[in-house]
Amino acid sequence: MSELKQQIELAVQAIRKETDFAPRIGIILGTGLGGVAREIQAEKTIEYARIPGFPRPTMEDHAGILHFGRLEGQPIVAMQGRFHLYEGYTPAQITFPVRVLKALGIDTLVVSNAAGGINRKFQAGDLMILDDHINFMGVNPLVGPNDDTLGPRFPDMSEPYDKKLVALGMDIALAQGFRCHRGTYIAVTGPCLETAAEYRMFGVMQADAVGMSTVPEVIVAKHAGLRVFGVSVITDMCIPETLKPADINEIIAIANEAEPRLTQLILRLISKM
Repeated sequence: MSELKQQIELAVQAIRKETDFAPRIGIILGTGLGGVAREIQAEKTIEYARIPGFPRPTMEDHAGILHFGRLEGQPIVAMQGRFHLYEGYTPAQITFPVRVLKALGIDTLVVSNAAGGINRKFQAGDLMILDDHINFMGVNPLVGPNDDTLGPRFPDMSEPYDKKLVALGMDIALAQGFRCHRGTYIAVTGPCLETAAEYRMFGVMQADAVGMSTVPEVIVAKHAGLRVFGVSVITDMCIPETLKPADINEIIAIANEAEPRLTQLILRLISKM
């Protein structure tokens, strides 16, 4: 048995000592987007600190709690708080919780994040459903020995985000009257925000939004055979000609303002899974 698989089993054993709840859908709630947690009909909550191998979030708006329960009648497990390369964690540490959620029984992963808008048609506060991504982090969580029982050595990434779920999400957003787009998310390491020249480059690369998370988790989810749905809240516009110093408090405030729309999108999506 590989060392990674042993670590997964230790984490699962610790969780199973506290709950035997069997989730089908996993959710990762990103920056300023913890409102979905309030909608869960909770069966059990477990702090990350009690789970072997789980890192500790260092961002104050990432609570570090694993929620088990039901959303729209579906059995789910939600991560309230995620991890980032800029916190000093390795790609393997960042994605370890996805491995654990898979081992707990999920078949679908829903991921959300806050992102900067590169597409000039976007506005701050819009939603963007991910239909593709660019890994510009310079690292990959699958580098190193591969455990074939966890996934293939060379996983296919031709459809990182499930096309049926993308279409369903867009239909829901349209029906609700939300400003919502579909597009390509480019992931960078952070923690500094980008220069005007970098934003111009991302535009040439046909990226629609930029952020500092999500892609490592999605790579591991696909390696593990999970369906994935991803959505970004566009918290600021990254237009080189009008670039001004970023206000992180304003970015988080916009994410919080958009949270009810994101919550409704995720709830309605899950109800139709």
